[in-house]
Parts: sequence; C-alpha cells; structure tokens
Amino acid sequence: MGDRQQRMEEGQLRQSEFGVRVIGVIRSCFTEKFGIPRQPGMVRAATARLELLPPFNREEMVRGLTQFSHIWIHFVFHETVVEGWKPTVRPPWLGGRKRVGVFASRSPHRPNHLGLSVVRLDAVVHREGKTWLELSGIDLLDGTPVIDIKPYIPYSDCIAEASGGYAHGRQAELPVVFDAGPAEFCSRYREETGRDILLLIEEMIQHDPRPASQKGSKNRFGMLLWDVNIRWSVEPDCFRVEECRQIADGNLVS
Repeated sequence: MGDRQQRMEEGQLRQSEFGVRVIGVIRSCFTEKFGIPRQPGMVRAATARLELLPPFNREEMVRGLTQFSHIWIHFVFHETVVEGWKPTVRPPWLGGRKRVGVFASRSPHRPNHLGLSVVRLDAVVHREGKTWLELSGIDLLDGTPVIDIKPYIPYSDCIAEASGGYAHGRQAELPVVFDAGPAEFCSRYREETGRDILLLIEEMIQHDPRPASQKGSKNRFGMLLWDVNIRWSVEPDCFRVEECRQIADGNLVS
C-alpha cells in the first residue's frame, strides 16, 4: 500500500500541465478592456451572451440550469496570455501604489490566466440548433473563452461573515450628468437596439473606471460600449457625459 501511494504521488507531481476545452465564447457589451468593472455584479446593466460551442451546445447539457438565478463562469483572460504572469501586482483598490502577491489579487496576470465570475442568468435560449445563455452583471471582455459553467448555490457560496480585505467596492460619490446630445442618442439607440445604454454608462462611470495613475492628472476619458464610443469628463461636482457616437467597422457613424 505504501509503494502504491508513493507511485500515485510521483505521478501527480509529474502531471504539471492539464488540458482544458473551450465550451463557449462571450459576446459582451465590453469590446475593449478599459472600463470593465473590477468585479462581477458591480454594473447590473452590463450584459453578455454566452454562446455554447459544439458539442457542448446540446439542450440536455443545460437542463435544469434555469432553476438557478446566478451561475459561476470559469474563463480565460485571453488578452493577457501573451503578457505573461507576475508574482506581485498593484490592485486598483490600493490606488495602484502598493503591491500584493498575485494570489492575493484577482489580477489577470496569473500563472494560468484563469478567471472566475458569478453572474446573473437571465435566460437559456435554444434556437436553430444553437444554445446560448443571456447574462447580466458581467465583467467579461467580448470574445472571452469560457471553460466551464456551474450553478451558484447561495447556502454554500455566500459566506456572510467573510472579510473583503482591501477590496472595499465603494462607489464614487459624484453624480453622472448627461449633456443633451448624449441623452438623445441613448434614447434613440435604445429604441433601435433594445439596449439601455444610458443606464449602462451611468452605472459604469458611477463605479469610476479611471486607472489610479490617471486620477488627478487627467479629466477627460473615453470608452467603448457595444458599438458606441463614449466621451466623458470629471468636473468638481459631477461626471459629465459629453458625447456618444456609434461606430461601424471601426469608423464613427456620422
């Protein structure tokens, strides 16, 4: 029995790499990395579609999933793989000045570039031989590869006495104000697409997506949500949305 246990342990040590299969791809409102919420659930209006890939798009593979309001998404930080990993990082909650170990953070620059998010499951759709999940409260970049899905179970996954450490999650105190042009654009865009982009912009800016290094040194910012380019500024008493313009094939629509 001792020899068998030793052989098993030696085999486990040699097994230093494991293969995973991509089961789906995220189609998200976040088409660039800037501005993506630091955690899931922070921006409820942030939506995405998880398109399941064959052979994982069969109806029986998600049977019973609609009984759960939220799910865990296991994914790959695909755009940071080429950047490698770092043993220490500067979390935004610490102002980008103090370093902590990578395993004491949720940085994408990890040895295996794996991420984990809990998101709201709004619907499971089967149509024309395809299966996808409609999600909200997401923090996932468009094109993110997904490697697993699990139901969120409140009685075991929610720990009331847990400590959040340095990740306080506080919102900015300034209100978000829309100029007349952007407000009109958002109303028209919602009528045409069904997407409540005004609420999405408001929630995004309220959580202050500015990099810590740029606070105080820059007061105008831009971000891309779906196919809309947004320009906004920081004023003493508010965040001001100054411009919203739709783009097509990488070009602004006049």
